[in-house]
Amino acid sequence: MRSIAMSSSSAMVRILIKGGKVVNDDCTQEADVYIENGIVQQVGKELMIPGGAKVIDASGKLVLPGGIDTSVHLEESFMNATTVDDFYSGTKAALAGGTTMVIGHVLPERNESLLEAYEKCRNSADSKACCDYALHIGVTWWGPKVRAEMEKLVRDKGVNSFQMFMAYKDMFMLRDSELFQVLQHCKDIGAIARVHAENGELVSEGAKEALDLGISGPEGIEISRPEELEAEATHRAITIANRAHCPVYLVNVSSMSAGDVVATAKMQGKVVHGETTTAHTVLNGMQYYHQDWSHAAAHVTVPPLRLDPNTPNFLMSLLGNDTLNVVGSDHRPFTVKQKAMGKDDFTKIPHGLPGIQDRMSVIWEKGVIGGKMDENRFVAVTSSNAAKIYNLYPRKGRIIPGADADVVVWDPEGSKVISVENQVQGGDINPYEGLRCHGVPIVTISRGRLVYENGMFTCAEGSGKFCPLRTFPDYLYKKMVQREKCQAVKAVEREPYTGEVVAVANSGKRDIGSSDLDTPTRPCTRHGGMRDLHESSFSLSGAQIDDNIPKRSSARILAPPGGRSSGIW
Repeated sequence: MRSIAMSSSSAMVRILIKGGKVVNDDCTQEADVYIENGIVQQVGKELMIPGGAKVIDASGKLVLPGGIDTSVHLEESFMNATTVDDFYSGTKAALAGGTTMVIGHVLPERNESLLEAYEKCRNSADSKACCDYALHIGVTWWGPKVRAEMEKLVRDKGVNSFQMFMAYKDMFMLRDSELFQVLQHCKDIGAIARVHAENGELVSEGAKEALDLGISGPEGIEISRPEELEAEATHRAITIANRAHCPVYLVNVSSMSAGDVVATAKMQGKVVHGETTTAHTVLNGMQYYHQDWSHAAAHVTVPPLRLDPNTPNFLMSLLGNDTLNVVGSDHRPFTVKQKAMGKDDFTKIPHGLPGIQDRMSVIWEKGVIGGKMDENRFVAVTSSNAAKIYNLYPRKGRIIPGADADVVVWDPEGSKVISVENQVQGGDINPYEGLRCHGVPIVTISRGRLVYENGMFTCAEGSGKFCPLRTFPDYLYKKMVQREKCQAVKAVEREPYTGEVVAVANSGKRDIGSSDLDTPTRPCTRHGGMRDLHESSFSLSGAQIDDNIPKRSSARILAPPGGRSSGIW
């Protein structure tokens, strides 16, 4: 039967999954699933189906929508190293772990054409991918050319998401004004704005400071990028997006303080979504202080794993309560030898951890077995929410008639020990080495074909397809459109001023109109512009002796009049 599945087109393959529990993000039901022509045809009991179907017995098992991994780096050159998985080995590893769609990254060099970088990636990936894939494009610089290319990518190339960086100074980092313009443009073209939030300026200063102190090992990554830099930039990204009226999607949320910022913004009704990574919800930053340099360096990623041991639990809980919506693997595998480029300088260690294969099992172990989420929420954070955000739902991320047949038969009782020895993904390190995971995929079906069963692959190189993504996903934009309507600002209609205007003597000084002084641009007097005699008992006119001293907007009072009070008021 397997050879038929392998050699025939999906039009010939009929599969019946019998006796399992179908798990969607909102309900679980006992039902059989019949698949034909790459599509789920029927879901229910006592199905009437044509003969010749391969029957998979799923008694005691769960039938889940295939995972969607929203952040993978395959065949990517980054920090002078190329990731050790291409689109063949990477997508094969994904299928082994129960993931049936990946979204890869295209990161153009500064001043490189976004379109050319996209075409280069497509040319390589189309002939190799074993499962469906889509692409995020990095906006690593900004100008009229990038603006035009973003429109073309969205209109003609099936791209609906762009990733911006507030970190990686002198490499990918955008200034606040550039980020604001990019977000405005994303809103105009209906794209998803993914933002990596860390204060790039302070990261750069922190790295210099650490190296000056003689800290050159992997612990420098954590010392130079403390979590307050992530929290600050997260708040700034949300503020900039709010001013641009653009939904914002924060990636790699890695700390409790950044998680709090996202939670607060959601409570204020802002359109914010968050993605964290498997590593940040499971591991902590004590790894960087390991005596073995290669072990410590293997865990170097950005933002770094956090020292506070409560962080992974906290982030997993945020996934459980919908503060964070998606968990991706952020799979970026390097070998020890590649990491060793930074053996004398932590800033040269390529950032990245593997995880495309282990994401589903590790999240099941730590999230579901760990009591942070039920199986429906597990489906939401590993598949359905991503499908909704990237405008694929319910074609993907749900098991219903008419959906793509991307299905996983999941054994909640089965278990496996993760090891670099038996992994399909590339690299010679696995950050979850020795972790026993309960919850394993036993059958993976991609595009209606049985591609993985009990450790055996029957997937063909290039059998995956590029999935063009449509713009303006309702999940993000419906609320934003309404918010913009009810928050519209308009000018006050009034009679024009006809009185005298003082003549400004231009003495070569710069135009005060464009000044950056902290003068408010809108009148903020409490009393309608009238002179308040209570506030001022004298008037000043003419040149003053202290005219050359800039005015302070506030004075810091160290001891209040009458001395400090220690009483309880």
